[in-house]
Amino acid sequence: MWKALISQARRYPYPTNVVWYSSIFAAGDLAQQNFLKEKVDLKQTRNVAILSLSFHGHLFYMWLRVMEKLFPGKGMGSILRKVVCDQLVVTPTGISAYYIGMSAMEGKQDILAVWREKFGKTYKVAVIYWPVVQIINYRLVPVFFRMAFFGCWGFLSA
Repeated sequence: MWKALISQARRYPYPTNVVWYSSIFAAGDLAQQNFLKEKVDLKQTRNVAILSLSFHGHLFYMWLRVMEKLFPGKGMGSILRKVVCDQLVVTPTGISAYYIGMSAMEGKQDILAVWREKFGKTYKVAVIYWPVVQIINYRLVPVFFRMAFFGCWGFLSA
């Protein structure tokens, strides 16, 4: 089965990575709810899946491709450039899209309210957590498998 998954990722990297990432992201939301809440909100998990399938999966896949083209290789100079760009561009974009997108799908009147409340704290945590993950990702993980690796660490941070 593992060989089939790897073969699928190599043959169809774009859709495979988007689906892998989105599945892991939605599973992380479900696991977090099971751990933190008395009752699981499947509408929330559905919204997370929709948001990751329609936006985040595509954004992160394309971002990783652009980073590899702009700063090719696994040398520390290239890796550090990728990580700095991650933190300055795609991290705030991903966080913003999550809070605003979820608020819109939940039908909130002020779709920026949750973003204004949580963005700063979330970004501060992300600036500490994700650079370590991305250094490992860019250094050790094959390009075709980076989305899954990224998704797994997102699952753990959920």
